Amino acid sequence: MLETKIPRFQLGMTQAARDDTSGTPDDTKQRYGLVFPQYKARENQPMAKAFASQADLSEKYVTFSRLSEHAYAFTAEGDPNSGVVVGDNAVMVIDAQATPKAAQAVIEKVRSVTDKPIRHLVLSHYHAVRTLGASAYAADNVICSEATREMIVERGAHDYKSEVQRFPRLFQAADAIPGLTMPTVTFGERMTIWLGKLQVDIIQPGRGHTKGDTIVWLPEERTLFSGDLVVSQVAPYAGDAHLKDWPATLQALRDLHSEVLVPGRGEPLVGAEAVEQGIAATQGFVEELFHVVTTSVAAGETLKQAYDKATAALHPRHGKSVLFDHSLPFSVARAYDEAKGLDHPRIWTAERDLEAWAMLEPAA
Repeated sequence: MLETKIPRFQLGMTQAARDDTSGTPDDTKQRYGLVFPQYKARENQPMAKAFASQADLSEKYVTFSRLSEHAYAFTAEGDPNSGVVVGDNAVMVIDAQATPKAAQAVIEKVRSVTDKPIRHLVLSHYHAVRTLGASAYAADNVICSEATREMIVERGAHDYKSEVQRFPRLFQAADAIPGLTMPTVTFGERMTIWLGKLQVDIIQPGRGHTKGDTIVWLPEERTLFSGDLVVSQVAPYAGDAHLKDWPATLQALRDLHSEVLVPGRGEPLVGAEAVEQGIAATQGFVEELFHVVTTSVAAGETLKQAYDKATAALHPRHGKSVLFDHSLPFSVARAYDEAKGLDHPRIWTAERDLEAWAMLEPAA
């Protein structure tokens, strides 16, 4: 497995950009109107934890690994992964990254192994942090499930503002984003693309992380790109999830018997045992989260009480996982809604983000 590493902040940047320290995450929030009245009112009040990933400003290292004859993984210490499939006549990228600047880092890695054109970009699901770098690829086809397109239309603009506020480091150079990423090709349950003689299956196996989750499967190489249906050493995010359905969808992934799995976040899982461990760990977190919250709802407890119980139950095993502190308030809020019978996840707006955080993580 070939690997190369470089500081993520420096990928896709000119020397002048590397030397420029004038921009800050606060500049990005101001530029996009993301400092809302609710946030200003709390600026001088202490909070138990920094909001979402606003304190995660440390440099990450990118690893670009060849996993099978045609498949590569672009990973960065728990940041969103991208997959790369190099076919006989073209390249497919799975998940675009947050901005065109971040996408350029993936393109540089692609160009280190091939000069074939990037013709296909697959969105494993809709979250802004994975899709808004799409314009950098100039791909002929931007592909997603019909359910993912519905999510973009319904909540794309809200999610854009929400995630810029949650992930200021990942949205550096956000001013280069031309707008929401819209697909040029959608599908129902599955489709197949042939990259020359290489078969690439694009499948919507069921609801889980979102209602539109899509996997990319190379059957000849038993290599699977799972999107955020599976994560590795990262706390699953369930803010837009269908928690009751997620385990059955993971079983559909198991039934493929993959030898390599590229998760949505975290390092690639190589070998059948590692693949099963990754799937089982994700499923265990999801099931425990939903069980704790469902029990709280059945007892008539408040969202805050459910959150405190979920934190107590999950923290001993998962508290040091990437994104645990960031994601748990949003995941518990969604689990609470689903346990009360709300099948369709409520939209996360930047304002709702802050209100939920203030309720569940009040000042110490």
